[in-house]
Amino acid sequence: MIPNIETKSTTEIQHFQERKLTEMLIYLQENSKYYQSIFKQHKIEVSSIKTLSDLTKIPVTTKDDLQLYNDDFICVPKNKIVDYVTTSGTLGSPVTFALTDADLDRLAYNEAISFACAGVTANDTVQLMTTMDRRFMAGLAYFLGVRKLGASIIRVGAGIPELQWDSILKFKPTYLIAVPSFLLKLIAYAEVNDIDYNASSVKGVICIGESLRDKDFSLNLLANKITSKWKIDLFSTYASTEMATAFTECEQQQGGHHHPELIIVEILDDNNHPVKEGEYGELTITTLGVEAMPLLRFKTGDVVKAHSKPCDCGRNTLRLSPVIGRKKQMVKYKGTTLYPPAIYDMLNDFDMIENYIIEISQNAIGTDEILIKIGSKTTSNELLSQIKDHCRAKLRVLPTIEFHAIDEINKLKFPKMSRKPILFIDKR
Repeated sequence: MIPNIETKSTTEIQHFQERKLTEMLIYLQENSKYYQSIFKQHKIEVSSIKTLSDLTKIPVTTKDDLQLYNDDFICVPKNKIVDYVTTSGTLGSPVTFALTDADLDRLAYNEAISFACAGVTANDTVQLMTTMDRRFMAGLAYFLGVRKLGASIIRVGAGIPELQWDSILKFKPTYLIAVPSFLLKLIAYAEVNDIDYNASSVKGVICIGESLRDKDFSLNLLANKITSKWKIDLFSTYASTEMATAFTECEQQQGGHHHPELIIVEILDDNNHPVKEGEYGELTITTLGVEAMPLLRFKTGDVVKAHSKPCDCGRNTLRLSPVIGRKKQMVKYKGTTLYPPAIYDMLNDFDMIENYIIEISQNAIGTDEILIKIGSKTTSNELLSQIKDHCRAKLRVLPTIEFHAIDEINKLKFPKMSRKPILFIDKR
């Protein structure tokens, strides 16, 4: 199930996207209060934007713009809206997104081709280990995508290892959709309860919310910890509510594939200029085919690199590297630039660490400080020394490290209104 456009040449894909861009700009000019004001303010004639490179003539859209002018982005009358979702608000106040019937169909198509990219077929059964409620777009998208693909789905929801294993043993799913760190809890539960997880029906997991890979696409510490015990294939998928589009690995596992019929991709530097090929920058997207709230040159905040070499799977679309961090979460500590995923990866190497929170603040002279709060049943000086040595080796700097009660960390990690675990608290 590879869409025809994804096997075309780079030139054909570009021309296809330019035709779609023209349609989208006309749609925004006619229907978007926000973009009408932007075009007027910057004296932009949409008819002058003919190529992808012409996009640089248009100002970028930021998360702040979405928060300040949320309703002005809606392009349809209220009676066409069939669903409302909100962003998780990781980097600020949550933003509301409206969806039409056509938007839900597009969402289903996106996930169907994304799951197919990872090898899921109509003959598979998929167990969904994430919520579908609480205004969460992703859970609904996964359900719609599996349904469109023709596979079976088991909607178990998040958490509860006992119920997850009951469903695995009863319904024999071949794929799971899960946060990778939760797989460690499934393994631990299975070991305590004499469940032979390697004899289960599960052959692969579509992993959401956490990184699986290092920059060279090799498995990171978390993924290695999982696969060293459970012999299953792990597939990364990266998406956001704003994009309404996923970048999912194929079986070559060399980056998340771009769907050019759904989204235009730019990788920009700090001055909003395209980076040179092979360089990291901020992923900036223009949605195609979205009816209720299309976005033009939206800066996601995620730092990635594009890989343009054709993939052995037959697709010629660009692939995204693992996200190395978020622009707003970059930390400059004792002369070293760090992103939270590098710290997560280092901490995930310790089985004795039950949970953790990273807090960033600024000291009296305005420089960044890092405090790592660790929950562990073992709080010995030996463990602390091992963690410090690992910090120096992996991060090249040594943040402040404190032991706290596991329950105390969990209260910080799972605030009442959050749909996702919080690992990073920015107090700057």
